[in-house]
Amino acid sequence: MRDVELYRHILGLQKPWTVTRVEVCVPEQRVDVWVGHRSGYAWPCPECGRLYRLHDHREERTWRHLDTCQYTTYLHARVPRVRCQEHGSRQVALPWADPRARFTSLFECLAIDVLLETDVIGGSRVLRISWDEAWHILERAVARGLASKSRLPPRQIGIDEKSIAKGQRYVTVVCDLDAGTVEYVGRDRKQATLDAYFQGLPALARAGIEAIAMDMWEPFYTSAIDHVPNARDKIVFDRYHIMTYLEDAVDKVRCEEHRELLEQGNDALKGTKYFWLYNEENLPDRYRAHFKVLKESKLKTARAWAIKETFRNLWQYQSRAWAERLWRRWYFWATHSRLAPIIEAARTIQRHIHNVMTYFTHRITNAMAEGLNSKIEKIKQSACGYRNVDNYVTAIFFYCGGLELHPVDDWVEQSPAVPAEPAPRADEHQLRLW
Repeated sequence: MRDVELYRHILGLQKPWTVTRVEVCVPEQRVDVWVGHRSGYAWPCPECGRLYRLHDHREERTWRHLDTCQYTTYLHARVPRVRCQEHGSRQVALPWADPRARFTSLFECLAIDVLLETDVIGGSRVLRISWDEAWHILERAVARGLASKSRLPPRQIGIDEKSIAKGQRYVTVVCDLDAGTVEYVGRDRKQATLDAYFQGLPALARAGIEAIAMDMWEPFYTSAIDHVPNARDKIVFDRYHIMTYLEDAVDKVRCEEHRELLEQGNDALKGTKYFWLYNEENLPDRYRAHFKVLKESKLKTARAWAIKETFRNLWQYQSRAWAERLWRRWYFWATHSRLAPIIEAARTIQRHIHNVMTYFTHRITNAMAEGLNSKIEKIKQSACGYRNVDNYVTAIFFYCGGLELHPVDDWVEQSPAVPAEPAPRADEHQLRLW
Protein backbone atom coordinates (compact mmCIF):
# COMPACT_ATOMS: atom_id res chain seq x y z
CA MET A 1 0.00 0.00 0.00
CA ARG A 2 1.41 3.41 -0.99
CA ASP A 3 2.11 5.89 1.78
CA VAL A 4 -0.62 8.29 0.59
CA GLU A 5 -3.20 5.50 0.71
CA LEU A 6 -1.92 4.39 4.12
CA TYR A 7 -2.35 7.86 5.58
CA ARG A 8 -5.71 8.36 3.90
CA HIS A 9 -6.95 5.30 5.75
CA ILE A 10 -5.19 6.26 9.00
CA LEU A 11 -6.68 9.76 8.89
CA GLY A 12 -10.10 8.44 7.94
CA LEU A 13 -10.57 10.99 5.17
CA GLN A 14 -13.76 10.81 3.12
CA LYS A 15 -14.50 12.19 -0.33
CA PRO A 16 -13.67 14.70 -1.59
CA TRP A 17 -10.69 14.87 0.78
CA THR A 18 -7.62 12.77 0.04
CA VAL A 19 -3.90 12.60 0.83
CA THR A 20 -1.77 14.04 -1.96
CA ARG A 21 1.75 13.75 -0.57
CA VAL A 22 3.68 12.36 2.42
CA GLU A 23 7.21 13.30 3.45
CA VAL A 24 9.24 11.67 6.22
CA CYS A 25 12.24 13.42 7.77
CA VAL A 26 14.17 10.81 9.76
CA PRO A 27 16.76 13.17 11.32
CA GLU A 28 13.99 15.40 12.72
CA GLN A 29 11.67 12.43 13.42
CA ARG A 30 8.85 14.23 11.62
CA VAL A 31 6.11 13.24 9.18
CA ASP A 32 4.39 15.85 6.98
CA VAL A 33 1.13 14.94 5.28
CA TRP A 34 -0.47 17.13 2.61
CA VAL A 35 -4.24 16.88 2.29
CA GLY A 36 -6.10 18.03 -0.80
CA HIS A 37 -9.50 17.59 -2.39
CA ARG A 38 -10.88 16.54 -5.73
CA SER A 39 -12.44 19.00 -8.13
CA GLY A 40 -16.05 19.12 -9.19
CA TYR A 41 -17.60 19.35 -5.72
CA ALA A 42 -19.96 21.90 -4.21
CA TRP A 43 -19.23 23.07 -0.66
CA PRO A 44 -21.65 24.20 2.04
CA CYS A 45 -21.45 27.66 3.55
CA PRO A 46 -20.50 27.13 7.23
CA GLU A 47 -23.10 29.73 8.27
CA CYS A 48 -26.25 28.74 6.38
CA GLY A 49 -25.38 25.37 4.78
CA ARG A 50 -26.20 26.37 1.22
CA LEU A 51 -24.09 24.70 -1.45
CA TYR A 52 -21.78 26.76 -3.63
CA ARG A 53 -19.02 26.07 -6.11
CA LEU A 54 -15.44 26.52 -4.96
CA HIS A 55 -14.43 30.18 -4.97
CA ASP A 56 -10.74 30.04 -3.98
CA HIS A 57 -8.33 28.69 -1.34
CA ARG A 58 -6.76 30.18 1.74
CA GLU A 59 -3.00 30.08 2.07
CA GLU A 60 -1.61 26.77 3.28
CA ARG A 61 -2.16 26.01 6.96
CA THR A 62 -0.55 23.42 9.26
CA TRP A 63 -2.08 21.36 12.07
CA ARG A 64 -0.31 19.16 14.60
CA HIS A 65 -1.74 15.63 14.54
CA LEU A 66 -1.28 12.49 16.62
CA ASP A 67 2.24 11.11 16.41
CA THR A 68 3.09 8.35 13.95
CA CYS A 69 5.02 5.99 16.23
CA GLN A 70 7.69 8.28 17.71
CA TYR A 71 7.49 10.74 14.77
CA THR A 72 5.61 14.01 15.19
CA THR A 73 3.00 14.34 12.48
CA TYR A 74 1.73 17.51 10.81
CA LEU A 75 -1.14 18.00 8.36
CA HIS A 76 -0.94 20.64 5.63
CA ALA A 77 -3.81 21.89 3.51
CA ARG A 78 -5.10 24.89 1.59
CA VAL A 79 -8.61 25.40 2.94
CA PRO A 80 -11.35 25.93 0.31
CA ARG A 81 -13.52 29.02 0.46
CA VAL A 82 -16.98 29.72 -0.95
CA ARG A 83 -18.65 33.02 -1.71
CA CYS A 84 -22.06 32.94 -0.05
CA GLN A 85 -24.74 35.29 -1.32
CA GLU A 86 -25.74 36.13 2.26
CA HIS A 87 -22.51 35.80 4.27
CA GLY A 88 -19.79 36.64 1.75
CA SER A 89 -16.51 34.71 1.53
CA ARG A 90 -16.34 31.93 4.08
CA GLN A 91 -13.81 29.19 4.81
CA VAL A 92 -15.48 25.77 4.63
CA ALA A 93 -15.66 23.57 7.74
CA LEU A 94 -12.87 21.01 7.99
CA PRO A 95 -13.48 17.42 9.14
CA TRP A 96 -10.21 17.25 11.10
CA ALA A 97 -10.09 20.50 13.07
CA ASP A 98 -12.20 23.30 14.50
CA PRO A 99 -11.98 26.73 12.87
CA ARG A 100 -8.82 28.66 13.84
CA ALA A 101 -7.40 25.63 15.65
CA ARG A 102 -3.70 24.82 15.33
CA PHE A 103 -4.21 21.15 16.26
CA THR A 104 -6.43 18.45 14.85
CA SER A 105 -9.46 17.42 16.87
CA LEU A 106 -7.92 14.02 17.65
CA PHE A 107 -4.76 15.66 18.98
CA GLU A 108 -6.80 18.05 21.11
CA CYS A 109 -8.74 15.10 22.58
CA LEU A 110 -5.47 13.41 23.54
CA ALA A 111 -4.04 16.65 24.92
CA ILE A 112 -7.14 17.28 27.05
CA ASP A 113 -6.96 13.77 28.51
CA VAL A 114 -3.27 14.26 29.34
CA LEU A 115 -3.83 17.71 30.89
CA LEU A 116 -6.65 16.34 33.05
CA GLU A 117 -4.18 13.89 34.58
CA THR A 118 -1.30 16.31 35.10
CA ASP A 119 -0.40 20.00 35.21
CA VAL A 120 0.23 22.15 32.16
CA ILE A 121 4.02 21.92 32.38
CA GLY A 122 3.99 18.13 32.67
CA GLY A 123 1.39 17.80 29.93
CA SER A 124 3.37 19.97 27.54
CA ARG A 125 6.44 17.77 28.05
CA VAL A 126 4.51 14.57 27.35
CA LEU A 127 2.84 16.05 24.27
CA ARG A 128 6.03 17.74 23.02
CA ILE A 129 4.41 21.15 22.68
CA SER A 130 5.13 24.48 24.35
CA TRP A 131 3.49 25.72 27.56
CA ASP A 132 1.61 28.38 25.55
CA GLU A 133 0.28 25.77 23.13
CA ALA A 134 -0.86 23.52 26.00
CA TRP A 135 -2.58 26.42 27.74
CA HIS A 136 -4.20 27.43 24.43
CA ILE A 137 -5.73 23.95 24.17
CA LEU A 138 -6.94 24.20 27.77
CA GLU A 139 -8.55 27.60 27.17
CA ARG A 140 -10.26 26.40 24.00
CA ALA A 141 -11.59 23.35 25.83
CA VAL A 142 -13.10 25.48 28.61
CA ALA A 143 -14.63 27.95 26.14
CA ARG A 144 -16.11 25.02 24.19
CA GLY A 145 -17.49 23.44 27.36
CA LEU A 146 -19.04 26.66 28.68
CA ALA A 147 -20.64 27.39 25.31
CA SER A 148 -22.33 23.98 25.24
CA LYS A 149 -23.27 23.94 28.94
CA SER A 150 -26.94 23.88 29.83
CA ARG A 151 -28.23 27.21 31.12
CA LEU A 152 -30.58 25.54 33.58
CA PRO A 153 -29.34 26.16 37.14
CA PRO A 154 -28.80 23.25 39.52
CA ARG A 155 -31.51 22.31 41.97
CA GLN A 156 -29.26 22.78 45.01
CA ILE A 157 -26.24 25.08 45.06
CA GLY A 158 -23.36 25.72 47.45
CA ILE A 159 -21.62 29.09 47.72
CA ASP A 160 -18.13 29.56 49.13
CA GLU A 161 -15.03 31.66 48.62
CA LYS A 162 -11.50 30.57 47.73
CA SER A 163 -8.30 32.52 48.17
CA ILE A 164 -6.20 33.29 45.10
CA ALA A 165 -2.87 33.92 46.77
CA LYS A 166 -1.47 35.45 49.94
CA GLY A 167 -3.41 38.46 51.11
CA GLN A 168 -7.11 39.23 50.97
CA ARG A 169 -7.72 38.15 47.37
CA TYR A 170 -10.62 35.80 46.77
CA VAL A 171 -12.88 34.31 44.15
CA THR A 172 -16.49 33.30 44.76
CA VAL A 173 -17.31 29.73 43.76
CA VAL A 174 -20.86 28.48 43.14
CA CYS A 175 -21.18 24.70 42.82
CA ASP A 176 -23.85 22.16 42.00
CA LEU A 177 -24.29 20.10 45.16
CA ASP A 178 -25.90 17.20 43.28
CA ALA A 179 -23.34 16.91 40.46
CA GLY A 180 -20.30 18.07 42.44
CA THR A 181 -19.24 20.54 39.75
CA VAL A 182 -18.36 24.25 39.68
CA GLU A 183 -21.11 26.35 38.10
CA TYR A 184 -19.69 29.85 38.44
CA VAL A 185 -16.48 31.58 39.49
CA GLY A 186 -16.47 35.33 40.17
CA ARG A 187 -13.73 37.70 41.20
CA ASP A 188 -13.74 38.82 44.83
CA ARG A 189 -16.34 37.84 47.45
CA LYS A 190 -18.54 40.92 47.42
CA GLN A 191 -22.29 41.05 47.02
CA ALA A 192 -21.91 42.31 43.45
CA THR A 193 -19.83 39.21 42.64
CA LEU A 194 -22.68 36.85 43.48
CA ASP A 195 -25.25 39.27 42.03
CA ALA A 196 -23.62 38.72 38.63
CA TYR A 197 -24.32 34.98 38.84
CA PHE A 198 -27.98 35.34 39.78
CA GLN A 199 -28.57 38.15 37.27
CA GLY A 200 -27.27 35.88 34.51
CA LEU A 201 -30.12 33.45 35.19
CA PRO A 202 -33.71 33.92 33.96
CA ALA A 203 -36.30 34.67 36.64
CA LEU A 204 -37.89 31.24 36.16
CA ALA A 205 -34.51 29.56 36.63
CA ARG A 206 -33.83 31.47 39.87
CA ALA A 207 -37.22 30.40 41.16
CA GLY A 208 -36.25 26.77 40.44
CA ILE A 209 -33.39 26.85 42.96
CA GLU A 210 -34.62 24.76 45.89
CA ALA A 211 -31.82 25.14 48.46
CA ILE A 212 -28.64 27.15 48.97
CA ALA A 213 -25.80 26.16 51.31
CA MET A 214 -23.41 28.90 52.43
CA ASP A 215 -21.53 30.24 55.41
CA MET A 216 -22.76 33.26 57.38
CA TRP A 217 -21.00 35.78 55.14
CA GLU A 218 -23.42 38.71 54.93
CA PRO A 219 -22.81 39.75 51.27
CA PHE A 220 -23.67 36.22 50.04
CA TYR A 221 -26.80 36.11 52.18
CA THR A 222 -28.00 39.52 50.98
CA SER A 223 -27.42 38.66 47.33
CA ALA A 224 -29.42 35.43 47.61
CA ILE A 225 -32.25 37.22 49.42
CA ASP A 226 -32.39 39.88 46.67
CA HIS A 227 -32.48 37.48 43.72
CA VAL A 228 -33.95 34.10 44.72
CA PRO A 229 -37.68 33.94 45.56
CA ASN A 230 -38.33 32.75 49.15
CA ALA A 231 -34.57 32.60 49.71
CA ARG A 232 -34.92 33.05 53.46
CA ASP A 233 -36.44 29.58 53.71
CA LYS A 234 -34.02 28.08 51.17
CA ILE A 235 -30.69 29.24 52.65
CA VAL A 236 -28.96 26.74 54.94
CA PHE A 237 -25.96 27.95 56.91
CA ASP A 238 -23.31 25.28 56.75
CA ARG A 239 -22.74 23.39 59.99
CA TYR A 240 -19.00 23.16 59.38
CA HIS A 241 -18.70 26.96 59.50
CA ILE A 242 -20.98 27.20 62.52
CA MET A 243 -18.84 24.70 64.39
CA THR A 244 -15.77 26.72 63.39
CA TYR A 245 -17.17 29.66 65.38
CA LEU A 246 -17.47 27.47 68.45
CA GLU A 247 -14.04 25.87 67.97
CA ASP A 248 -12.49 29.34 67.77
CA ALA A 249 -14.34 30.27 70.97
CA VAL A 250 -13.00 27.17 72.76
CA ASP A 251 -9.47 28.03 71.63
CA LYS A 252 -9.83 31.59 72.94
CA VAL A 253 -10.94 30.21 76.31
CA ARG A 254 -7.94 27.88 76.33
CA CYS A 255 -5.51 30.69 75.52
CA GLU A 256 -6.84 32.91 78.28
CA GLU A 257 -6.87 30.13 80.83
CA HIS A 258 -3.42 28.91 79.80
CA ARG A 259 -1.96 32.35 80.49
CA GLU A 260 -3.64 32.46 83.90
CA LEU A 261 -2.38 29.00 84.83
CA LEU A 262 1.18 29.77 83.74
CA GLU A 263 1.20 32.77 86.04
CA GLN A 264 0.38 30.33 88.86
CA GLY A 265 3.10 27.92 87.73
CA ASN A 266 0.62 25.40 86.28
CA ASP A 267 1.26 24.12 82.74
CA ALA A 268 -1.67 21.68 82.56
CA LEU A 269 -2.81 23.12 79.21
CA LYS A 270 0.62 23.21 77.62
CA GLY A 271 0.67 21.43 74.24
CA THR A 272 -3.08 20.67 74.33
CA LYS A 273 -4.31 23.10 71.67
CA TYR A 274 -5.37 20.48 69.16
CA PHE A 275 -6.89 18.15 71.76
CA TRP A 276 -9.84 20.54 72.11
CA LEU A 277 -10.30 21.01 68.36
CA TYR A 278 -10.76 17.29 67.62
CA ASN A 279 -14.19 15.72 67.60
CA GLU A 280 -14.03 13.25 70.47
CA GLU A 281 -14.35 10.18 68.26
CA ASN A 282 -11.51 11.39 66.01
CA LEU A 283 -8.98 11.93 68.78
CA PRO A 284 -5.88 9.73 68.18
CA ASP A 285 -5.63 6.82 70.61
CA ARG A 286 -2.28 7.97 71.99
CA TYR A 287 -3.91 11.11 73.40
CA ARG A 288 -7.09 9.58 74.84
CA ALA A 289 -5.84 8.85 78.36
CA HIS A 290 -4.38 12.32 78.79
CA PHE A 291 -7.44 14.01 77.29
CA LYS A 292 -9.81 12.01 79.54
CA VAL A 293 -8.17 13.53 82.58
CA LEU A 294 -8.35 17.04 81.12
CA LYS A 295 -12.00 16.94 80.01
CA GLU A 296 -13.14 15.62 83.41
CA SER A 297 -11.28 18.37 85.25
CA LYS A 298 -12.72 21.68 86.43
CA LEU A 299 -10.89 23.67 83.80
CA LYS A 300 -12.81 26.42 82.00
CA THR A 301 -11.55 24.96 78.72
CA ALA A 302 -13.10 21.60 79.57
CA ARG A 303 -16.44 23.32 80.16
CA ALA A 304 -16.18 25.24 76.89
CA TRP A 305 -15.35 22.03 75.05
CA ALA A 306 -18.39 20.27 76.57
CA ILE A 307 -20.64 23.11 75.41
CA LYS A 308 -19.20 22.84 71.89
CA GLU A 309 -19.61 19.05 71.74
CA THR A 310 -23.21 19.24 72.99
CA PHE A 311 -24.11 21.68 70.23
CA ARG A 312 -22.67 19.25 67.66
CA ASN A 313 -25.49 16.86 68.55
CA LEU A 314 -28.01 19.31 67.06
CA TRP A 315 -27.62 17.87 63.54
CA GLN A 316 -28.28 14.32 64.71
CA TYR A 317 -31.99 15.01 65.20
CA GLN A 318 -34.55 14.03 62.58
CA SER A 319 -37.22 16.42 63.86
CA ARG A 320 -36.88 20.19 63.74
CA ALA A 321 -39.04 20.51 66.85
CA TRP A 322 -36.64 18.39 68.91
CA ALA A 323 -33.65 20.28 67.47
CA GLU A 324 -35.22 23.59 68.51
CA ARG A 325 -35.82 22.20 71.99
CA LEU A 326 -32.10 21.30 72.26
CA TRP A 327 -31.18 24.74 70.94
CA ARG A 328 -33.17 26.57 73.60
CA ARG A 329 -31.60 24.54 76.40
CA TRP A 330 -28.13 24.82 74.89
CA TYR A 331 -28.42 28.59 74.34
CA PHE A 332 -29.36 29.14 78.00
CA TRP A 333 -26.38 27.03 79.09
CA ALA A 334 -23.93 28.79 76.74
CA THR A 335 -25.03 32.34 77.59
CA HIS A 336 -24.84 31.59 81.34
CA SER A 337 -21.44 29.90 81.15
CA ARG A 338 -19.51 33.07 82.14
CA LEU A 339 -17.15 32.30 79.26
CA ALA A 340 -17.07 35.44 77.11
CA PRO A 341 -15.95 33.81 73.82
CA ILE A 342 -18.66 31.12 74.15
CA ILE A 343 -21.31 33.72 74.91
CA GLU A 344 -20.29 35.77 71.88
CA ALA A 345 -20.39 32.71 69.59
CA ALA A 346 -23.80 31.65 70.94
CA ARG A 347 -25.26 35.10 70.28
CA THR A 348 -23.84 35.10 66.76
CA ILE A 349 -25.58 31.80 66.05
CA GLN A 350 -28.78 33.10 67.63
CA ARG A 351 -28.89 35.98 65.14
CA HIS A 352 -28.86 33.42 62.30
CA ILE A 353 -30.80 30.59 63.94
CA HIS A 354 -33.59 30.54 61.33
CA ASN A 355 -31.13 29.55 58.61
CA VAL A 356 -29.47 27.03 60.90
CA MET A 357 -32.80 25.28 61.41
CA THR A 358 -33.58 25.22 57.67
CA TYR A 359 -31.16 22.27 57.61
CA PHE A 360 -34.03 20.10 58.84
CA THR A 361 -36.04 21.04 55.74
CA HIS A 362 -33.37 20.65 53.06
CA ARG A 363 -30.72 18.43 54.71
CA ILE A 364 -27.80 19.91 52.79
CA THR A 365 -24.34 21.09 53.81
CA ASN A 366 -21.51 22.83 52.04
CA ALA A 367 -19.31 19.72 52.26
CA MET A 368 -19.32 19.37 48.46
CA ALA A 369 -18.13 22.97 48.07
CA GLU A 370 -15.40 22.37 50.66
CA GLY A 371 -14.32 19.25 48.76
CA LEU A 372 -14.10 21.26 45.56
CA ASN A 373 -12.13 23.91 47.45
CA SER A 374 -9.62 21.22 48.42
CA LYS A 375 -9.33 20.17 44.78
CA ILE A 376 -8.91 23.80 43.72
CA GLU A 377 -6.17 24.20 46.33
CA LYS A 378 -4.29 21.25 44.81
CA ILE A 379 -4.64 22.84 41.36
CA LYS A 380 -3.18 26.07 42.73
CA GLN A 381 -0.32 24.26 44.44
CA SER A 382 0.57 22.23 41.36
CA ALA A 383 0.86 25.47 39.39
CA CYS A 384 2.80 27.16 42.23
CA GLY A 385 0.07 29.78 42.40
CA TYR A 386 -1.68 31.97 39.83
CA ARG A 387 -0.86 35.63 39.34
CA ASN A 388 -3.45 35.96 36.56
CA VAL A 389 -7.00 35.63 37.92
CA ASP A 390 -8.43 34.76 34.49
CA ASN A 391 -6.03 31.80 34.21
CA TYR A 392 -7.02 30.71 37.72
CA VAL A 393 -10.72 30.77 36.77
CA THR A 394 -10.00 28.85 33.55
CA ALA A 395 -8.10 26.15 35.46
CA ILE A 396 -10.97 25.79 37.96
CA PHE A 397 -13.48 25.23 35.17
CA PHE A 398 -11.16 22.84 33.33
CA TYR A 399 -10.58 20.53 36.30
CA CYS A 400 -13.78 21.06 38.33
CA GLY A 401 -16.44 22.32 35.94
CA GLY A 402 -17.79 18.98 34.73
CA LEU A 403 -17.73 20.42 31.19
CA GLU A 404 -17.70 18.60 27.86
CA LEU A 405 -14.15 19.62 26.96
CA HIS A 406 -13.48 17.46 23.91
CA PRO A 407 -14.15 18.72 20.38
CA VAL A 408 -16.74 16.94 18.29
CA ASP A 409 -15.06 14.16 16.32
CA ASP A 410 -16.10 14.50 12.68
CA TRP A 411 -13.38 12.28 11.25
CA VAL A 412 -15.62 9.28 10.67
CA GLU A 413 -18.53 11.30 9.25
CA GLN A 414 -19.12 11.85 5.58
CA SER A 415 -18.00 15.20 4.25
CA PRO A 416 -20.91 17.55 3.61
CA ALA A 417 -19.45 18.41 0.18
CA VAL A 418 -21.38 16.86 -2.70
CA PRO A 419 -20.61 16.45 -6.41
CA ALA A 420 -21.42 19.70 -8.14
CA GLU A 421 -24.06 19.82 -10.83
CA PRO A 422 -23.11 21.07 -14.29
CA ALA A 423 -22.75 24.80 -14.57
CA PRO A 424 -26.07 26.48 -15.47
CA ARG A 425 -26.70 27.77 -18.99
CA ALA A 426 -26.43 31.48 -19.57
CA ASP A 427 -30.21 31.98 -19.55
CA GLU A 428 -30.47 30.19 -16.17
CA HIS A 429 -27.76 32.23 -14.50
CA GLN A 430 -30.16 34.48 -12.68
CA LEU A 431 -32.27 31.55 -11.47
CA ARG A 432 -29.52 29.45 -9.87
CA LEU A 433 -26.62 30.76 -7.79
CA TRP A 434 -23.58 28.60 -7.06
